[in-house]
Amino acid sequence: MFSYKKAKNVLALTAALTVLCSQSVFAATLELDLDETIQRALLTNPNVKIAEYNRKAAKADYSAAKSARGISISINHQSGRGGYAEDQPIRDTTGAILGYSKGIGNSHSNSITASLPLFTGGELQGQIGQAKANYRSMLSAEEQAYIEMKETATNGYFSMLDAGNMKTLCQESVDRLQAHLDNVIAQYNVGIVARADVLRSEVELANAKQDLISAENGYDVAEATLNNIIGTPLDTTLVLKDSLQYEPYDNDMAYCLAYSEEHRPELKQAEYGVDAAEAALVTARSGHMPKVYANASNNWSSRNWPGDDGENWAVGVTASMNIFDSGVTWSKIHAAQENLAKAKETQRQVKDAVELEVRTDYLGMREAEKRISTTQVAVAQAEEDYHIAVVRYQAGVGTNIDVMDAQVALTEAKTNYVKALYDYNTSKAALNTSMGVGVPVPEPRTFAEPVEDTAVTADAEAAAENEAAVAEQPAAEANAETAQEQAAE
Repeated sequence: MFSYKKAKNVLALTAALTVLCSQSVFAATLELDLDETIQRALLTNPNVKIAEYNRKAAKADYSAAKSARGISISINHQSGRGGYAEDQPIRDTTGAILGYSKGIGNSHSNSITASLPLFTGGELQGQIGQAKANYRSMLSAEEQAYIEMKETATNGYFSMLDAGNMKTLCQESVDRLQAHLDNVIAQYNVGIVARADVLRSEVELANAKQDLISAENGYDVAEATLNNIIGTPLDTTLVLKDSLQYEPYDNDMAYCLAYSEEHRPELKQAEYGVDAAEAALVTARSGHMPKVYANASNNWSSRNWPGDDGENWAVGVTASMNIFDSGVTWSKIHAAQENLAKAKETQRQVKDAVELEVRTDYLGMREAEKRISTTQVAVAQAEEDYHIAVVRYQAGVGTNIDVMDAQVALTEAKTNYVKALYDYNTSKAALNTSMGVGVPVPEPRTFAEPVEDTAVTADAEAAAENEAAVAEQPAAEANAETAQEQAAE
């Protein structure tokens, strides 16, 4: 009996401590503006890091290709032991046989060889051209990664703002319906309205609460998503300093298209793809050209280790040329020609896709811009209509259905306005990306760490104290019962 009471006591105290610890963990808060959000994403997101590593690897390959034109020096050492399988005669200077031996012994040799390519028929030039084009392509890819990450961070920031606005709208809808329900109940209690009005109002309020729950969940998801983008713990509470605003965009479509032709990284990558294909064709054609190398070597050999006797040297030129290889070189040339044609078609395809993307984003932004002005008017009209419907219902000349319809229309109008603001800002961010608006490479820096929210922690401590107080009561009762049992025994 005593052990059971003690276990229950311990469990209650453990629950209180768990509440305290869990609340403290989730109390970290971080304030952000849009600029800091973008900077955090650029410095921490893996996509940007991957693009940076690709660029560094391509640069190393380019350096290796250029270094292949220079002199290469190699050293070699060989040690071995061997002899004849059968006995061989040993003769003197007169040719007389002195004996027989298999000549088993050791051999050691060393050499230093230097080689310099004099003419490769374009093979080295083609390889250097391919490596250079690939390096420049990776530079553009890194630039594109920065631009796309800026849009990703911006959209994540705007999505959280939009989710916060939707949560606020749903809460306003719940508050309006709750106030209306209170009014309906008051009128029903004095016999002015029918029970049906109360039921309809309760149903509408319940539906609005469901929408609020969904909006709150959407906000939590948007917050976790933004935390993931900027590389902070997913349970960090973010406080955004900005809000969705309308800022006019002055450039026309012609300017956007012209800008994208000059700055869009994908267009540069497609151009470098053509350069790489042309260089690959040069490399393939070099298979029909002679190769000339200058060589120099110095050698040592002896029967005793380390084999540094018997020095000899040699210098010369080596020339070689492929005369017949069963069509292998011609096949490589044909493949390189087709790849070049493919690269040119890809370049044309990318150019058309970029133009379509710029046009689509620009038109989408202008469409959202028009919706902002129309929905502003609709919100003002819906607010007035709702106010009139409520007043008429309170005066007994309007119906509950009129109030419900006005409430739905007001919520829809405000939702459309918020949606138009969100679409406008995200479309503008997409337009900047499709135009190739550059992002300065951020300098390494440190950011403020999430701080513990003292208010939340204080609430958690108070809750834990209440839990502990509640736990003390059954503990005292258990001790009293145990004392009574012992006295009875």
